[in-house]
This record gives sequence, structure tokens and C-alpha cells, in this order.
Amino acid sequence: MHYLLFYELDRNYLLRRGEFRDAHLALAWEAHARGELLLAGALGDPVDGAVLLFSGPTPGVAERFAQADPYVSHGLVTRWWVREWRTVVGDGAVEPTRPHDWG
Repeated sequence: MHYLLFYELDRNYLLRRGEFRDAHLALAWEAHARGELLLAGALGDPVDGAVLLFSGPTPGVAERFAQADPYVSHGLVTRWWVREWRTVVGDGAVEPTRPHDWG
């Protein structure tokens, strides 16, 4: 199943992230190497949020990431939440669904 981890970012995120960025990126690349984190990045203009796409059997994979993320523990992320994403189109879709008349 796919899960989206949403971050709301502190208004001073861009000023503060440098101190914690390497640790955050190391955590992210480790999760990617395990096949848990598929894609991640900040939203642009304004940079007030981020979205991380996880794959796993439960939302726990995304929740554990957020709980371990230095951006969260140091207040750069002011709020986070996880939503199940029922993917139906694309090579990596969990529930590939085509129209009935698809040839």
C-alpha cells in the first residue's frame, strides 16, 4: 500500500534547515534504500510543506519516519499526518485499474 506523509513547515524552515538537513537526508536515503520511501520533497513557492511517498503494509512505516526525523524533533515541522493513497494508474500502482473497454 502507498502512504503519503504530509509536513507543515515552520515559517522559518528555510533559515533553520541547514543545521539538520544532513541528518534528515540520511534518514530519507536510508528509508529509500530499504524500499520504504519512494519519493520526497518540499512544496515550492511558498515552501510551507512537504510530501513524502511511502510504500509498506501499514502507515507505520511513514509514522516511524516522522517520529525519527530531526526536522520534526527540532520543530521545523509544525504538524504532520499520514494518509493512505490508493494508487490505481501507473507502473507502481498498488491497485492497477483500467477502463472496461481498455484494449
